[in-house]
Amino acid sequence: MEYRLLDGKATAARLRAEIAAEVEQIVKNGGRRPALTAILVGNDPASQTYVANKDKSCKEVGFAGDVLRLPETTTQEELIKIVNDINANSSIDGLIVQLPLPKHINPQAVIAAISPDKDVDGFHPQSAGKMMLGEETFLPATPMGIMTLLKEYKINTAGMNCVVLGRSNIVGRPMANLLSQKGIPGDCTVTMCHSRTKDLAKYTREADIIVAALGIPNFVSADMVKEGAIIVDVGINSVEDKSRKSGYRLVGDVDFDAVAPKCSYITPVPGGVGPMTIVSLMQNTLKAYKAKAL
Repeated sequence: MEYRLLDGKATAARLRAEIAAEVEQIVKNGGRRPALTAILVGNDPASQTYVANKDKSCKEVGFAGDVLRLPETTTQEELIKIVNDINANSSIDGLIVQLPLPKHINPQAVIAAISPDKDVDGFHPQSAGKMMLGEETFLPATPMGIMTLLKEYKINTAGMNCVVLGRSNIVGRPMANLLSQKGIPGDCTVTMCHSRTKDLAKYTREADIIVAALGIPNFVSADMVKEGAIIVDVGINSVEDKSRKSGYRLVGDVDFDAVAPKCSYITPVPGGVGPMTIVSLMQNTLKAYKAKAL
């Protein structure tokens, strides 16, 4: 089967250009630039790369961006105080606290401290509750980006069987919720699988859509996928590759080379879900700015 790439890189570039044009119009009309602040605690390499990409995207769309880099020894109380200070700053529209946090900090306590009006990551309990009810809110950036990508490619998901691999609050659970909601994309029959699922491949072989978010390199193999399936690969894993200057390469949770020929659509890694996650964060920040301006 001849597959088609779900090109997140190209789609995100177009959406960034739209945001940038809107921001420049705001500034031309005398308004201030939307502002996003990111907090990074510690020195996790993946988190540093991700925050750097977010900061770069902020500059590309014309946002006022700021990254607060805090030492690994920052206490939970100190972090929450900084969050509260940003909550009170009317010139900052969006706030993200990069996960994972150091083990001595309870991430849920920190997320709950973020003002729901600035929760552009969509992780606050209020945001999660509204999403569950299908109400207007900030959606988590990765699931939001996936939904945008499915819509961009005009994929009619109504009635499809969807298997979500992974049950995190960041991707798996919200993804399952959004795909089951009414509308296009949506109206799917969703099965959530995880590490305790028995005979997981039995479910994936029946799936019209597979969203893989397990964090296991090349986990989804060709024999787990039926002909014509749509594959959304959320995984970004570093694997050793001595032929590369860096000594490693990025792969997803799906064995792309083996699985792609069986698919109708598939996201590449990199260049699929990742860029859509970051542009969704930009869209949420602009949404927060506009809500404040009303």
